[in-house]
Formats: sequence, C-alpha cells, structure tokens
Amino acid sequence: MTVLVTDHDSIADRVQKCRAALQGCPPGHSNRSVSLYNLATGLQNRFEQRGVPSDLDEAIELHRAALLLRPPGHSDRSTSLNNLANSLQNRFKQRSVPSDLDEAIELYRAALLLRPPGHSNRSGSLDNLALSLRNRFEQRGVPSDRDEAFRLYVQLSYLSHAVSRRDLTAAKSWATSAEETNHDSALLAYQTALKFLDQHVAMLPSSPHLFDVVRMATASLAMDAFSCSVRHGALKTAMELVEQGRAVFWTKLARLRSPLDELSLSGDTGAALENEFKQLSFGLRSALDRSTEEQSPQIRQLTMQWNDVVSRIRMLPDFSRFLLPPLFSDLQKAAEEGPVIIVNASQYGCDALIVFSAQDPVHVPLDIPQTEVYELSSEFQSLAEQFGSSDRQNKLVSILRKLWDCVVDPVVRALRASKINHGSRIWWCPTAEFTLLPLHAAGPYEKNKNNFSHIYISSYTPTLATLIRARQRVSQEVSTQHFVAIGQANPDRGKELRHVAPELAIVARCLGPVVSFTSLEDNDATIQGALDALNHNQWLHLACHGMPHRTQSFDSSFAMRDGPLMIKEIIRSNWQNMEFAFLSACHTTVGHEKSPDEAIHLAAAMQFSGFRSVIGSMWSVDDEVAQQVVSVFYRKLVDGSRRLDCTRAAVALHKALKSLHKKIPLEQQIVFVHIGV
Repeated sequence: MTVLVTDHDSIADRVQKCRAALQGCPPGHSNRSVSLYNLATGLQNRFEQRGVPSDLDEAIELHRAALLLRPPGHSDRSTSLNNLANSLQNRFKQRSVPSDLDEAIELYRAALLLRPPGHSNRSGSLDNLALSLRNRFEQRGVPSDRDEAFRLYVQLSYLSHAVSRRDLTAAKSWATSAEETNHDSALLAYQTALKFLDQHVAMLPSSPHLFDVVRMATASLAMDAFSCSVRHGALKTAMELVEQGRAVFWTKLARLRSPLDELSLSGDTGAALENEFKQLSFGLRSALDRSTEEQSPQIRQLTMQWNDVVSRIRMLPDFSRFLLPPLFSDLQKAAEEGPVIIVNASQYGCDALIVFSAQDPVHVPLDIPQTEVYELSSEFQSLAEQFGSSDRQNKLVSILRKLWDCVVDPVVRALRASKINHGSRIWWCPTAEFTLLPLHAAGPYEKNKNNFSHIYISSYTPTLATLIRARQRVSQEVSTQHFVAIGQANPDRGKELRHVAPELAIVARCLGPVVSFTSLEDNDATIQGALDALNHNQWLHLACHGMPHRTQSFDSSFAMRDGPLMIKEIIRSNWQNMEFAFLSACHTTVGHEKSPDEAIHLAAAMQFSGFRSVIGSMWSVDDEVAQQVVSVFYRKLVDGSRRLDCTRAAVALHKALKSLHKKIPLEQQIVFVHIGV
C-alpha cells in the first residue's frame, strides 16, 4: 500500500506513517519494496533536517532491503540503486569512510547501465557518477577518476531525449566542475547547458510560471558562459551564449509569437505544422511534468514526434532557424546604427565586449570583481530610495566616478581607438548587477573633464535580438500619425499627482499641430480605456504612478483610475505598428530583484509589445522635473518636416537633459533612459 502524506505533515509524522505502512506489508507482501523505499526516503529527509546519524544508517539498511526485492529486470531497480548510492554518498560526506564512496560509485555505475541513451533519467545518473568520481579524485588523487568523470559529462552533449530540468541541472554541474578544476571541457559544458535551456524553455507554456522556472534554472549561467568564452578568446561565441541565456522569457515569446503566426499564414502545410507543433508541445510538457520511470517510453515517443515536426518546419522556406538561437552573423545587425556594448559581471571576472556591424567584437577587460559590482549596485539602490537631499549628491557622484574609473572609461578608450566619433550614438547591453547601475551617467565629474554624456549619446537594450527586432519593424508611412497622451493624477491607490494635467497640456501644445492627438485623463484613464486607446494610436505619452513589484515582476503596473494596468495585461495585447512610448512614471526600468537579467519591467513590456523606442525611468521621478523634461523633449523630437520620427528620441532626450542640467538636480538629470532604436 502507498502511504499518503501531505505537505502539512511534519517529517516526523511522515516517518511514523511510513513505519506503520511497512508493518502492514510483511515479507512477501506485494507492496513491501515500496514501503521499505518510502520509509528509507523519510529517514533520509529527517537526517538532512536534524543530522541524527542513526537515521541515515537505518535509511541505508532499508534501501538495501528494498533493492533485494527489486532484482534485475524490475522496473524500479535503477531508482533503488541510485537512492542507496545517494545515502552512502551522504554518509561518506559525514564520516569519510572510503568504502561508502567506493560502494556508491559501483551502485551509480549499475544504475547508469539501466538508463541507456534516450532514458529520461540518464543525465541525473551521469551527473551522480561523475560527482562521486570527482570526490574520490579529490580524496585520493587518482587521475583516472577525474578523467572518467569528465568523459561521463561529455556524454551529456549527445543527449537525444526531451530536455528536462534534470538535464539542465546536470549540464550546469558539469560547467561548475570544469571551472573548479580548470578542465578544458568548460566551454562545451556551457554550450550544452544553454542548448538544454533553449530546448527546455521551448516546451514550457508562455506564462509568468515560465519566468519562475527560468529564474531558478539559469541563475548566473549566461554570464559565466560569456566569461568562459572570453577567457578562451572565443568572442563571437561569448556573444551567442550570453544572448541565448538572458531575457529568456521575452525571447521565447518573441520567437513563438511571430514564427507561429507566420507559419499559420504560409499555406495549408504551415497551418497543419503549427497545429501539430502546439499539440505535441502540450503533450510532451504534460508527460515531463508527470515524469516517472514508467513514462520514459511515452516521453521518448513524444520527443521523436516533436523533433520530427520541428525538422519539417525547418525545411520550409524562411524557417531554417525555427526555435534556434541567433548566430553571431545575425547578432551583429544590432550594431547597424552604432556600437553595442555588452557589459558582463560573472563570478569568474568582469568584461565588456564592443559589438560592431562590420568587424570582429573588441574585448575590454574590466578591473573590478563581481563582488564590488554587487556592492556598488546595492549602495546605489539604497541611495536611489533617498534621493532629494544634498548629502546624497556627494554619494551619487562618488558612485558615478567609481563606475567611470572601473567600467566606462576603459570602454570610452576602446571606442575612440575604434574611431567612434564624438557625439555618436551607442547602446548599452548590461548583464547581472550592471543592469541596475546608470552606466550612461558615469564620469569623472571634475572641471574640464568630460563625463560620458558629453562624449556619446546613450541608449539601452535588454538583448541584441530585442534591438534587431525593433530595427526590423520599419515605420509604416502613414499620412496621419496618431498620438495618445494618457494621464492619471488620481489613481485607485496612491497619492495624487499634481503635475499630470499641466504635463499633458504641454504635450498637447507641442504635438497638437503636427499629429492626430488624443488625450485621456482622470475618469477616462482606466485599464480598459488605456488598452483600447493603444489599439488606435502608435505614439504614447503616459503620465501616472509606476508601481514596480520587485519579487512578482508580472504584477508591476501603471496605476489607472480603476486599478493597476499590469505587465501581464500589456503582453497579451496585439497592438500594431507601435512607434514610441514616453513613460513619465517612476521605476519603469526596474525588474525582479533576484533576476535583473530577465528584464521583466514596464519599459521592457512596452518594447516587447511593439514599441520600437521607449523612454523610461530608473528610479523616482520628480513631477515638476518631469514637466520640464517633457516640454523640451517634445520640442526637440519634432523634425523639420513637422513629423515625428521615433529614431530621434534618444537624441531629443540627450539635448533636453543637456539644456536643463543647470536647472534640475543631478539624480533627475540622469533618471530617464532611452531603450530601443
């Protein structure tokens, strides 16, 4: 009989229930091996919680007894072999008895033989055996143990079954082991792990749950892969890998949204393949969620069918890279209008890489460890919450000088050496803790010395592919440009904003004569009102409270009259030909505090939803300052032909802030950033 335990049961209760169940399954009972296994697992869990050695000893004996009842040919034999080995490995860590480790290794070997290529648990067995061989190498120094461990890991790169979280975990374990021992398979390990991430994510539903899975699964994977590639001198590979492992949620949505739409429009064959792909993805996802030993044949069958439909899609014209990450030659297109600077923070070192459209990338080593970047970022985040008093200015300047010395000045030197002219546009593409720092505002802040903003015009992009997509959505030539200004001074929650009405009046005054202008305020500025307005307008000015959610990013929102307009509502929209959004709200570029690389924030949501060019804020915006910036910005944005061009937004913002720099405090001069084309 199977014991039913709930999450509310304590481990002690579970052990007690399992003991009672075992008493009800005497020798010869058909469920005895299951009861032995359940009690052993409960005791193992209790040992991990309390550390009582007798629990572990008893768990080992029970696992041995269960294994005897699962002879060769039994469907659960590999599970019993594996769990007995796990318990012996744990006891070795506690007591360092060599025979425990030796026995664990032999049991892991036996389990691996029962999990041949194609088995859904093979990667876990490869990882377990490799780690235990590494342990023995560290204990005894026999080179053959280390060599065998990495030969096992390399087998991961040939996996043919549907990729699960276990496979990704095993590949990450390989990368960590290779880094720790300076093994030459490290780069292959990262390439394998990121390939697994890609394949795993392809089968997950596009929902906020995907973000949680990705956040837990990836951690620093892409940044460490970038660092490893740079150390190997493989700069093009570094670009491909960091792009593959960041902003995974947006990348998946973008990859699936347009290709699947295009598939359905490419005739009957394409529509049939789209339907088949969706059904198999759902079936495979469901089977993987319920994955057990018995379901391996079903998963193998579904995987073969899924791989087959993907192969057939890739045979269609224009679909050869369906669900595949972009290559270096594709990514270079991001730099067509100016260089893109990837600034990477990894535990193994910090580096910048300057991407050009027609030459190889340039590597700029950064003389700052990740720990210092983290400290600088934390210090800046704390400071940003207290902006407003004069002593904060000195601390801010100190941070901006440190950023200049360690990060931005070396980049400027490399840009000048590459003949990037003064006044040119550049795009920052920061990773990890760098995403939270105002790179665009770094400088020496001394008389007769230029800060970065005096040398180049900054924009940001979450990834290279995001910028490429924005460039590809070329503006439609329409006779009338439709602009909506939405202002909510009295939201459902939050204090009143006194300057919203005057700000919208300024926008109307600047743009009324040159575009078809609509204003939505107060009771009309509702969730649905805003969504409806964006179905008919390609240009947006939004003045309201920005409400970032640092732990549940999809709940970040704009405060409307009747409640929050959330990111999840924005990304469900299907707006057409969107051009530009000015988000005159606080914290619109602030994402998840533990996963800034996924860029789940309000500005990114607007960009993903189609806006080619977006202005957002890195921290709190002063109402009066926003009014002044908006006034000058829109005057600079309208070109000589009396039309709007979203590719002029970065320059217009740059000029507006330059003209106001003596009138507004430093933190408000640098709060607004431009994202996109």
